Amino acid sequence: MMSKGVDEVKEVKLNRYVYYGIMKRLLVKNMQRGLLFIVFSLLFSPIWAQTSGSSGSSGTSGKSGISGASGASCGIENKAFNGGEHLAYDLYFNWKFVWIKVGSAAMSTVKSTFKGKKAFRTSLTTKGNSKLDGVFVMRDTLLSYCSADDLSPLYFRKGALEGKRYYVDELWYTYPRNNCHLRMHRIDADGEEHWNDKEYAECIYDMMSIFLRARNFDASTLKEGDVIPMPISDARHLTNSWLTYRGKENYQIEGTSEKFRCLIFSFYEREDNENHELIRFFVTDDQNHIPVRLDMFLSFGSAKAYLRAYRGVRGPMTSKIE
Repeated sequence: MMSKGVDEVKEVKLNRYVYYGIMKRLLVKNMQRGLLFIVFSLLFSPIWAQTSGSSGSSGTSGKSGISGASGASCGIENKAFNGGEHLAYDLYFNWKFVWIKVGSAAMSTVKSTFKGKKAFRTSLTTKGNSKLDGVFVMRDTLLSYCSADDLSPLYFRKGALEGKRYYVDELWYTYPRNNCHLRMHRIDADGEEHWNDKEYAECIYDMMSIFLRARNFDASTLKEGDVIPMPISDARHLTNSWLTYRGKENYQIEGTSEKFRCLIFSFYEREDNENHELIRFFVTDDQNHIPVRLDMFLSFGSAKAYLRAYRGVRGPMTSKIE
């Protein structure tokens, strides 16, 4: 009988509960928000103090050089992508100094319509690899419709299969009285449904629409240390989170000869009165702002996501180093 390799032995030793933690924190929360990623939102400081019906403080300060949106001015001119773009990523987890491939993620954007309005339909799918399915099955899909005219969010859906649990989050956006109104719907794993309505004086986004908006910010105005709030909601609550700009660095994509000049950002959340860096990611320093690498810091280890393939990119990859 052939002996098992070191990586395979390590995989066998990971028990069910550890795998659950990996998938739940890495592939669901961190990967989706990370791919969701990049140069997010508006102004500086604790965004929730500026948002009606919310509370909390990031404990951060400083100016980002990016103007904030207010009322129904939730759109932005799109110069970063077009329909037909596809990005693919490999996900790895570090367990006792051994890097293990635990899954993949793919993001696609196509031209579509939503309630008769021209829109971009963007989907992000994350899944564990076949080696893990016998221990823990994970299939998550995020779906977003944004206006093709100005990328203002129209609809968001997250369907998550985690082990034997399946739940759904949905958001519908309208803009009455120059505000941002969210119609919120959640289906729990036990089938119980929850409906809610919330209205904000400031623009609120979901994990997908904030990503599309962020890709169109002018990063040339950023200074190292600038803080950019992320007003993100799901069907339950807002998240007190933000990005910090860390500067530029050259990065070579794993397993390839492609090297890019990248912008580096750190994603933070405030929890239990403390600021926690969850993700550090590298974004191409060009018009496309494509994430090529994500470093994720977990309570039980670390993880990384690497860009594996891309096609249908709108603008020239001027950040590519020949």
